[in-house]
Amino acid sequence: MDASGNLLIYNSLSGQKEVFTPLHDRFVGMYVCGPTLYSEPHMGNMRTFINFDMIYRYLKLTYNVKYVRNITDAGHITNSAGEAVDSIGKAAKSEQLQSLEIVYKYNVKFQELQRIYNMLPPSIEPTATGHIQEQIEIIEQIIDNGFAYVVNGSVYFDVRKYNDDTNTPGYGILSGRKIDELEGETRDLNAQDEKRFFADFALWKKANPDDMQIWRSPWGDGNPGWHIECTAMSTKYLGQTFDIHGGGMDLKFPHHEDEIAQSCGSHGGENPAKYWMHTNMLNVNGQKMSKSLGNFFLPKEIVEGTTDVFDKPYSPNVLRFFMMQAHYRSTLDFTSEALNAAEKGFHRLMEAMKLLPGLPVSEAESSIDVNAWSEGAFAVMNDDFNTPMLIAQLFDAARFINTVNDGKGVITATDKAVLLEKMTLFITEILGLTLEQSGDSDVADKAMSVVLELRKDARENKDWATSDKIRDRLAEAGISVKDGKDGATWSVS
Repeated sequence: MDASGNLLIYNSLSGQKEVFTPLHDRFVGMYVCGPTLYSEPHMGNMRTFINFDMIYRYLKLTYNVKYVRNITDAGHITNSAGEAVDSIGKAAKSEQLQSLEIVYKYNVKFQELQRIYNMLPPSIEPTATGHIQEQIEIIEQIIDNGFAYVVNGSVYFDVRKYNDDTNTPGYGILSGRKIDELEGETRDLNAQDEKRFFADFALWKKANPDDMQIWRSPWGDGNPGWHIECTAMSTKYLGQTFDIHGGGMDLKFPHHEDEIAQSCGSHGGENPAKYWMHTNMLNVNGQKMSKSLGNFFLPKEIVEGTTDVFDKPYSPNVLRFFMMQAHYRSTLDFTSEALNAAEKGFHRLMEAMKLLPGLPVSEAESSIDVNAWSEGAFAVMNDDFNTPMLIAQLFDAARFINTVNDGKGVITATDKAVLLEKMTLFITEILGLTLEQSGDSDVADKAMSVVLELRKDARENKDWATSDKIRDRLAEAGISVKDGKDGATWSVS
């Protein structure tokens, strides 16, 4: 955080943290690349969506935020190898369904995941198929400006011509890829290769006879390219320039690089987004998640406990808490040890929150400066949304709560009210965790009440061996028992 207390955001465009200054006072426009509806999002996708949900939540505390996250539900998708792949059509044929059925099926699943992981809905969730006309119009503008060419009913962006134009920022401005490096990758053209240059990418692809989704265009029937949909929808809902464009690190090249080229090629040389933000990748047990490695799992499977990668289920709260323990720009490694540690940490935090409302108050000065603690929590969030440091601040507060509960610290009524308000704000409104007890927790509370009652009977009968055995066995299970003047209490240790 800088000296003025402004929000700092790491801008992938400049490669450094910058003071966040919206284009329009008190208003923020943010576009994030959403899911492609040919399969369920994997956990790496969900990490991106959950982190931008956190960013959206934090920005909403200060700004009026228009959050646009698209849904890709249209034909040809151009992958990083430059090949046209109709992922939706491929999935539809595999499952013997129509494309619309595939899109609807996986959109329902994605919306369910949003609910399970407590993600706020974006302001607008536009679909690629709902904006075919806007995509066509932008392609026409790019052609008119001389940065695209038509070949046999397909349209390609002319990367070399764009890069040579002094009025554009140049190709590679975001990813750092150099045009001469791409030049070395150029393949010898043949009758089947319509591109003039290896790096040229499709804006519109002529339909194949077996395509399941086909639209009419000035160049013939076909399908839009992958990149053009985001340019069309971000422009329509946020304008030609807006504040934040986000997505996973894997989208930086070619997808986001091509978006910049399309935008500048259609309506001028200004970058469409002022700040480009990218979340990092997800590993499982030290390796990149991959079906071939056998470490692949879906976001719902880990909640249900139906994946072979982990030996038990984890609640959405714990999973979200686990993700927030890593900075959004750092690699996150899913391991059983890390998840179990996060689970214990989350329960410790929830136990402190359960104790907070009932803490005894004092007329004496509080043992903690609540206002300074709150300012520190906001300060770390202002430093590029540093959720790991925020969680460290929350654990500091939890330790203080336990100190007061044990009679070794004091808090005033005013400070208790402020601490409760701020803890609830940071935990629920910013990190997106829920404080409500689950059914499993209710069962655990009832079971522990029975166990503690048996231990109480043993102590009253001076059966210290049984009393100690119960306490020790609970400790082995990760449950700490504390004896107080009002009876015994328990917590996850």
